[in-house]
Amino acid sequence: MQASILTDLLLPLAIGIVMLGLGLSLTIEDFRRVARYPLAVGFGLFLQVLLLPLAAFAIAIGLKLSADHAVGLMLLAAAPGGATANIYSHLARGDVALNITLTAVNSLLCLFTLPIVLDLSLGYFLDAEHYVPPPHRKVIEVGAIILIPVALGMLLRARVESFAIRAETPIKIFSVLVLAVLIAGAIYIERKALLPSLIAVGGACLAFNLVSMLAGYLAPLALRLPKGQAVAIAMEIGIHNAALAIFIALNVLRNPAAAVVPGIYSLVMYVTASAFAVWLVRRNAALRPA
Repeated sequence: MQASILTDLLLPLAIGIVMLGLGLSLTIEDFRRVARYPLAVGFGLFLQVLLLPLAAFAIAIGLKLSADHAVGLMLLAAAPGGATANIYSHLARGDVALNITLTAVNSLLCLFTLPIVLDLSLGYFLDAEHYVPPPHRKVIEVGAIILIPVALGMLLRARVESFAIRAETPIKIFSVLVLAVLIAGAIYIERKALLPSLIAVGGACLAFNLVSMLAGYLAPLALRLPKGQAVAIAMEIGIHNAALAIFIALNVLRNPAAAVVPGIYSLVMYVTASAFAVWLVRRNAALRPA
């Protein structure tokens, strides 16, 4: 009964508030920036939508993850970037405007890409194509989780900007608390298998995070994009919306084992993102003329 209340009522409400907070930080102008940064936005979305699921699939196969953990890793790869990426990008001297644009566009794009990746993953790893709800049902479920509160937040930002600005910080704090509760909940449900799960997926989470951040940073530099945009893309595709991934694993898939992967990844990504930001700041300081 308690688990049902958690997954059916409290988690959707909490995620809705988190996504509302994301909407409060977005404006129509954020979507118009796509025209200003066509190559950076297009390449960032390419990495997010195509490269990351392929990398997650290769890691899951290469490290021989269990079926549930493999689905959790694929779900994480399909989840959009987290709003926290904007903060890390700012600390690392990245192009925060590009971060906001990528977050805005990818949050809408994942309404279509996430159910596709999820269905393919369930079919391949769990042979679940016979009892998984049709894709359109997941589109509706994920859309309700993401699109409605984000749209409401944007509407509030447009109509009552002063309130939206004041509410941003409290909701960001709430978002961190929600993520902590979701991680704790997933760990509690899987507490007997926690250590084996950590051993089983810790290396996969670290490998996926490093691949994401390195590809997000080095590939744009290879295309001669500005360093600030490379930093923004690295943070955007390296810091995922783990709370959303945990919610879907628990609420839509009813699979606590799959939720363990984004839970562990959320711990890994903040450590590596912090280290990456510190390295970038120190490197930039060292390159400045005395």
